[in-house]
Amino acid sequence: MYRIAEHPILGEAEKGKIVKFSFDGREMTGYEGEPIAAALKANGVMIHRYTMKKHEPRGIFCAIGRCTDCVMVVNGQANIRTCITPLEEGMKVQTQYGVTAKEG
Repeated sequence: MYRIAEHPILGEAEKGKIVKFSFDGREMTGYEGEPIAAALKANGVMIHRYTMKKHEPRGIFCAIGRCTDCVMVVNGQANIRTCITPLEEGMKVQTQYGVTAKEG
């Protein structure tokens, strides 16, 4: 429903096999090798982290790994740029608070 099937410049997205991963404890599915952020968006998840001071939501912004808006805790490691990190079977993805947070 929310998946980008064809990009006007990049063309049609290559799809790997369907894999399961978790987001904040909820099981979701995506295509192996697609960016984690794309799989989250396809599952309706738009917020990836919250700012530390004002608790403001952040999500995909640049989508090329240059900013920190999409960073999340992935498999226990904080500050993973989900827009450029490929999805793998069984990944544990969690909302992050700030940009230096550790899994709690």
